[in-house]
Amino acid sequence: MKKIILSSMLFSMVFTACVDEDNSYNEDHAALYSPSASVLLTNAQKELTDQMTTPSVNLNVFRYFSQYWAATQYTTESRYRVSTRKIPDNHWTNLYRNVLGNLESAKKVIAAESQPPGISAEDWQTKQKNKLAIIEIQEVYTYQVLVDTFGDVPYTDAIQPLTNVLPKYDDDATIYPKLITRLNAAMADLDTDGSSFDSGDYIYGGDVASWKKFGNSLKVKIGINLADVDASLAQSTVESAVADGVITSNDENAIFNYVSSAPNYNPIYENLIASGRNDFVPAKTIVDAMNGLSDPRRSKYFTLFSDGTYKGGKYGFTNPYSNFSHVSDNIKAADAPAALMEVTEINFYLAEAAERGYNVGNTAENFYNNGVKSSFESWGLSESDADAYLANVDVAYTTAPGSWKEKIGKQAWIAYFNRGFESWSTWRRLDAPTLTAPTNAYSEAEGQVPKRLTYPINEQTVNGENYQAASTAIGGDKLKNKVFWDVN
Repeated sequence: MKKIILSSMLFSMVFTACVDEDNSYNEDHAALYSPSASVLLTNAQKELTDQMTTPSVNLNVFRYFSQYWAATQYTTESRYRVSTRKIPDNHWTNLYRNVLGNLESAKKVIAAESQPPGISAEDWQTKQKNKLAIIEIQEVYTYQVLVDTFGDVPYTDAIQPLTNVLPKYDDDATIYPKLITRLNAAMADLDTDGSSFDSGDYIYGGDVASWKKFGNSLKVKIGINLADVDASLAQSTVESAVADGVITSNDENAIFNYVSSAPNYNPIYENLIASGRNDFVPAKTIVDAMNGLSDPRRSKYFTLFSDGTYKGGKYGFTNPYSNFSHVSDNIKAADAPAALMEVTEINFYLAEAAERGYNVGNTAENFYNNGVKSSFESWGLSESDADAYLANVDVAYTTAPGSWKEKIGKQAWIAYFNRGFESWSTWRRLDAPTLTAPTNAYSEAEGQVPKRLTYPINEQTVNGENYQAASTAIGGDKLKNKVFWDVN
């Protein structure tokens, strides 16, 4: 994976205009409102990564849903009241407008680009197809996040601001097969012998082969979610992706590299350090589970408490900041990278696939072990550390307690500590580990850890007819109702 240094000025240059006292500043609007496809791509990637990474309770509560973090004083979101700060509205808007909107605009810019001198017509056509395919893969990723968050969402009518401002909602079960079809078409258009974006791709630097592995890995992710509702499509999707080549090492992870200066530092740093606030501590749920296994990753996830132990706060309740361990310094570093796809998650998906009888090239135990090892490696721990951990009878695949779902689910949950959304999705699919709602949870949670986010308030008031139809279709706009693939 290429490490790309992100300009700290880029995003403010794109959408911020400077006004001076000379009235002539008003004459060149096109320069500000006609960004290149590369700039639009950059903005989409950063908006997507920010939204999936931020711990801001106004934007992203998935670390709470996975019971990774606990509150120090403001417990509202950890008790599952999500509408008061318009959390669903912000998640929805960031993904639809700031990610998909930028990607759709980039497509239009690419379609209007003219062949420059010094490149053959054939190479130019290949380059443009590769660009569009890379954008398409990222759109599929974003739509999957939306479906997995809300269930039924606008899809067919989405992102058409000039023709349809009140989009209907599509059945979530019908969207997934369409995403697979789109992904297969995009993958077929990728030509690894050709080029793509010369600039603007802050994940893979325009490397087409890397995007192909990302696309296949996304197919695995989508396919495994279908396992309990469409076994045939799930199996064919996963197997075809593996045969074509998925991410197999941490060097191939889809990483967005933040920088140490504003406004492009990691949003975890923004919320935990730059804000000057101490709103979170690690939750007792995850800390105690890792303590029970003497997990070496504790030193990478948490700070030691003053008594030399790792100590987590009670989930759903107030926890004085000075009484507990804190999130580790490496996680809250300004330039800490953030991942959109990692080999660790692919290994755990494939362990699950192997248990389901799919032909994925190895055993569930092998992929499970590789998932643990790649997690250790990504946190800077040694192979010998991982081997010793896997020798623990409570970790080793053949001796760890529980069903295969419980074994894979627990280790995936531990490994995904900084990937709240992926953890929440895996927990919903495998129903492991056991997570229970706090005793003081708000009544809107109906005594359960949320299975989805409720729809945005703005949708209820502006797109009311389509919202009501979608709410009725899913059995009510409730936190406890499940997306279509969550059947257990």
